[in-house]
Amino acid sequence: MNILITGTTGYIGKRIIPILLKEGHTLVCTVRDVNRVPIEFRIEDNLTFIEIDFLEPKKELPKDIDVAYYLIHSMSTSSNDFGSLEETCAVNFKQLIEKTTCKQVIYLSGIVNDTSLSKHLQSRYQVEQILQSKHYSTTTFRAGIIVGSGSASFEIIRDLVEKLPIMVAPKWLHTKTQPIAVRDVLTYLIQALLNERLYNKSFDIYGPEVLTYKEMLIQFAEVRGLKRFIFTLPVLTPRLSSYWLYFVTSTSFNLAKSLVDSMTVEVIGKKSEINDIVSVSPITYKEAVEKAFVKIAQNSIVSSWKDAKVSGVFKKEYIDYIELPHYGCFKDIRSREMIDEERTLQKIWSIGGKQGWYKFDFLWEIRGVLDKFFGGVGLRRGRRHPTELEPGDALDFWRVLLANKENKRLLLFAEMKLPGEAWLEFKVIKNRLYQRAVFRPKGIVGRMYWYTVLPFHAFVFKGMINNLIKESV
Repeated sequence: MNILITGTTGYIGKRIIPILLKEGHTLVCTVRDVNRVPIEFRIEDNLTFIEIDFLEPKKELPKDIDVAYYLIHSMSTSSNDFGSLEETCAVNFKQLIEKTTCKQVIYLSGIVNDTSLSKHLQSRYQVEQILQSKHYSTTTFRAGIIVGSGSASFEIIRDLVEKLPIMVAPKWLHTKTQPIAVRDVLTYLIQALLNERLYNKSFDIYGPEVLTYKEMLIQFAEVRGLKRFIFTLPVLTPRLSSYWLYFVTSTSFNLAKSLVDSMTVEVIGKKSEINDIVSVSPITYKEAVEKAFVKIAQNSIVSSWKDAKVSGVFKKEYIDYIELPHYGCFKDIRSREMIDEERTLQKIWSIGGKQGWYKFDFLWEIRGVLDKFFGGVGLRRGRRHPTELEPGDALDFWRVLLANKENKRLLLFAEMKLPGEAWLEFKVIKNRLYQRAVFRPKGIVGRMYWYTVLPFHAFVFKGMINNLIKESV
């Protein structure tokens, strides 16, 4: 059947596409920027892409659509009114999809309760109401904490457990929730396709256990073979809690605020007949964590929340940053003849994360700490895969704009806090490596910043390019 996917480059979107393709479906995927489409998706015969922004749609959707997945969320956006953004996207999507032959829209939402809702869950519930239509049927799955390699909740808990032997934590660690494995979420989404028993209905989906966030931390530690001591304090306000998450974990501050807002509300699913209809037996939280680490050990993380555009600083689309500026910029340009081109490219594609930056890693770490202190993303994001890069990937405090091994070019854009914009480019031409750092300052403060860090650039960038061309480092 013909299936429309929104949120194509998001955490769930990247994971559901290979499954649907394997089952023989023809997919139409909407993206805001085609440059972010993973290379492995571009070569698929039954997969086409439409560049469209549902905040301001300027294109129509194909008419022959059977089912549409609505996977658009704005949880970590920098906007203070992400609810209105989600409403606008939902309204525009509905107007476009009603012009097609779509029979069913499947929406992944969040579990809601009867007493109180966070702003995040209020927004999702509002979208659920907007999507209802006389032109097609809707099926809504409401999930709580989704556990899987690369998910926001998994990575945040991982940061806390693996970095802090003793935790003095906020009181919301006693809040109850029902985590669910990402593989179970995907099973629900797949089995809902044109299932008439699910038309115009909403279902809570959740794992078999009710756990507090503290119990989740403890069980995570048990899976990792770690002993952790956790104490809670009633005095930490939501804002202080957000700062606590932000400084200890790899999350952005905007996402930390949204998470804390949600974590203070108990999220327990309502029972229904959904597991009988689709024949799903959700696995436990511990099993979900164990399976996630199998994926991590195999370096087969399909998607990560850190790859979302809203986790960074972009105000425009990636294409607007791919051409390096020439005027009004400061530049550090170096080139070296290579001894082993293949080895050099391999090292370039492995840069950052656990590998580091090939020279003076402690200075990069200091810069990451300072960035975190001033509200930036810091170095903790790491990278999705140790040797693979795709456009849109997070790479420490950089974002991958272009990663083309065939053309031998890697282009990064800085997402650290800066009084300006910065790019770092690696390009191989005729057995010579060119390394360019470009900084476009904003006002006099930007110019002062460049001259302040200029002495460090002299040996950091020189050391980096020298080690990249070496046969072994």
